Amino acid sequence: MESSRRKFLKIAGLSVLGVGAKPVLDSLVQAGEPTYATDQEALEGTHWAMVVDMKKCRDDCRDCITACHRGHNVPEINNAKHEIKWIWNEDFKHAFPTQEHEHLAERLERQPFMVLCNHCDNPPCVRVCPTQATFKRKEDGVVMMDFHRCIGCRFCMAACPYGSRSFNWFNPRNYLDDTNPDFPTRAKGVVEKCNFCAERLAIGKIPLCVEACKEKALVFGDLDDPNSEVRKILRERFSIRRKPGLGTGPNIFYVI
Repeated sequence: MESSRRKFLKIAGLSVLGVGAKPVLDSLVQAGEPTYATDQEALEGTHWAMVVDMKKCRDDCRDCITACHRGHNVPEINNAKHEIKWIWNEDFKHAFPTQEHEHLAERLERQPFMVLCNHCDNPPCVRVCPTQATFKRKEDGVVMMDFHRCIGCRFCMAACPYGSRSFNWFNPRNYLDDTNPDFPTRAKGVVEKCNFCAERLAIGKIPLCVEACKEKALVFGDLDDPNSEVRKILRERFSIRRKPGLGTGPNIFYVI
């Protein structure tokens, strides 16, 4: 990571001296997208999505958040300005500001909504990243982060309309009581977010949050498969998405 950062700063310095912006970025991203080894047991899908059934989701339950953050070494920083979030709760009016109104059902007004990266069809975070540290996988639509390429510019945070990205202002390793050795820890100065448990999909497992949900409120599946559970739910039940008018195409659906 430090090598990548030094390389960027060196190239950025050349840019200030008069070298054009495009050659600078071409130099930085010439290695192309990272590749990931997959197992023969890897889950197969071409358009991963998630359904959150809010009629099953319990207000006092944090099982999905705990499982995700523990499995991904997400530090617990008790400061709202500096906290790191992969999954968190929002109230309805902040999660769905364009659908909030004065006659909203009381249940929806008080119920916390579990939110995360929407793994958008048209992710603005990907378009603005100067190093391709954030990218969308062509094979299944998952929006990924390559921590080693992140230079901490936070353009992706400014572009994301859902606040789904967190910046490590401090060394996150100092805020971990236990560490999962199967997932990398991060460093100060990088952005991070939910990765749809890409590391688990590669070995045939569903995301941790879905596995941890005892109420079966979370369903993960392939939108391109008409026989998948997510497609069945979306055919039969009314669902909403966060800020659909922005045209990003969120792939998290909420059944209310």
